[in-house]
Amino acid sequence: MYASREDIGCDFGDDSEVGSKPVKPNPNIDGGWAWMIVLSSFLVHILIMGSQMALGILNMEWLEEFSQSRGLTAWVSSLSMGITLIVGPFIGLFISMCGCRKTAIIGGILNALGWILSAYASNVHYLFLTFGVTAGIGSGMVYLPAVVMVGQYFQKRRALAQGLSTTGTGFGAFLMTALLKYLCIEFGWRNAMFIQGAISLNLCVCGALMRPLSPKDVVSEKYVERSNHEDNQAKALSHSAETIRSNGVLSEEPEKKEAATNEEVLDSVQHIEIGGKSRSGRKMYGLRILKTVSQLTVTVRKGFAIWYSSYFGAASLFTNRVFVAFIIWALFAYSSFVIPFIHLPEIVKQYNLSSQNNIFPLTSIIAIVHIFGKVILGIISDLPCISTWNVFLMANFTLVTCILTLPLMQTYVSLAVVCALIGFSSGYFSLMPVVTEDLVGTKHLANAYGIIICANGISALFGPPFAGWIYDITHKYDFSFYISGLLYMVGIIFLLIQPCIQKKQPREKSTEEAQV
Repeated sequence: MYASREDIGCDFGDDSEVGSKPVKPNPNIDGGWAWMIVLSSFLVHILIMGSQMALGILNMEWLEEFSQSRGLTAWVSSLSMGITLIVGPFIGLFISMCGCRKTAIIGGILNALGWILSAYASNVHYLFLTFGVTAGIGSGMVYLPAVVMVGQYFQKRRALAQGLSTTGTGFGAFLMTALLKYLCIEFGWRNAMFIQGAISLNLCVCGALMRPLSPKDVVSEKYVERSNHEDNQAKALSHSAETIRSNGVLSEEPEKKEAATNEEVLDSVQHIEIGGKSRSGRKMYGLRILKTVSQLTVTVRKGFAIWYSSYFGAASLFTNRVFVAFIIWALFAYSSFVIPFIHLPEIVKQYNLSSQNNIFPLTSIIAIVHIFGKVILGIISDLPCISTWNVFLMANFTLVTCILTLPLMQTYVSLAVVCALIGFSSGYFSLMPVVTEDLVGTKHLANAYGIIICANGISALFGPPFAGWIYDITHKYDFSFYISGLLYMVGIIFLLIQPCIQKKQPREKSTEEAQV
C-alpha cells in the first residue's frame, strides 16, 4: 500500500523551524499562472512525446530509403526515445544550476537542430547522431522541466494537473501521426523532418512560459494542506522514511558557511567596484566581469552540491527502498508501451490489415484513448477515498495483460480493442510524477524523477531494437511481446514485494526489543 509524503514524513529536510512561521499561500499555487504551466507542459508533450510516438511512420520510410535490417533501423527511434529519458539525471544538474526556463529554451533549440540536420541524412548511422543523440538530448532538456514545473505549482490537484498536461502525449501521437504521414506523402520524409524541425522551435516558447517560483513561494507550498485520505496506509512506508532520516539529511551548516564565504567574496567585489568609480572605465568593466563570474561560480557550486547530495550524500535518494523498487520497475515498464507504437505498422502489414488500418490507424486508437486514460486516472487518484498507489498498480496490471495478449489477436477489431485498453491503462504515466513526489518530496522531485525517466529511457532504448532483432530471427513479433511482458511483470512484482517488506520490518524490530 501507499501513503502520501506528508503522512510518511519522507521529506529530506527538517522543517520544524520554518513551520513555526506560517506563510500566506501563493495564489499561483493550484491556480493563476499554474494553469499556464499546465498549458506549457501540454504543448511540450505534444511536440516531444507525441512526435516520438509517431516515429513508426518515419521508421517505414527509413527502411525503404536505406534498405537496412529492422533491428538496425529501429535503433534510430530507440536512441531518440531512450536518450530523451536517459539524460534525466544530468538535466537535473542543469535545472539545479540555471533553472527550468533556461534549460527548456536551450533544449528547444537543440531539438529543432536535430530534426533539421536529420533531413540531410545519407545513412542510418548519420541519423544515430543527428536524430538519436542531438534531438534526443534536446528533448530531454525540455521534457524534465515541463514535468517538474507542474509538480512545483500544484499541491491539492497535482494528479489532475499532471494528467491534463501529459494528455499532450496522446494528442501529439494522434496529430503528429497524421501530420508526418501527410508531409511524407506530399513532400517526402526529408522535407517532412525539416518542417518538423521548424515546428519544434515552439518548444522555446513553452520554455519561456515556465516562470520560476520565488523562494518564498516555494516555502509557502509546504503549508498548503493536501488531503489525508491515505492515513491508514502510512505505516507501509514508514520504514523508508525512518531509513532516510536515520541516514541523515542534507547538512545545513556547511551550506551556511559556504553561503557566508560566497557573500564575502561578492561583497568584496562590490566594495572594490564602488571604490574604483574614479578609475578608468576599463577597470570598472573588468570588475563587473569578475563579479559576474563570481556569481556564476556560486550558482554552479550550489546547484552541483544539491545534485550531488541527492545521489551520493547522506540523504541519498537510494536510501528509500520503495523508490529503489520503483526504479527497477521503470527499467522494464516503458519498452512494453513503446514497442507497439514502433512496430504496429509492420504488424498490420503482416496481417494484411493495411486497408482497415489506413481508415483508422491502431496507433491513433492508442493515442486517443490514452488521453482519456490520463485524465480519468488523474481524477480518480485525487478522490479522498482512493489510493494513488492502488490506481497505479491496477493500471500496470491491465497494461501488462494487454501486452501479453496482443500477439494472439489477428483481426482488426480484436487488435483495436486491445490497443484501446493499452491506451487507457498507459494513462498511469500521469501518476508517475505524483508517486515520485510523494516518495521524495518537492525539493528532490527534479533529481528523483530524472532517475525514473532515465530507467524508462534504458527500457525504451533496448526495447524496439530487441523486438526488431527477434523478428529478424523468427519473422514474428510474438516472442518480442511475450518477453517484454514477462519482464514488465517482474518489475510489478518488485513494487508489490517492497511495501510488504516495509510492513514486516517494524514488527520484527518490536519483537527484538521485547526479547531484550
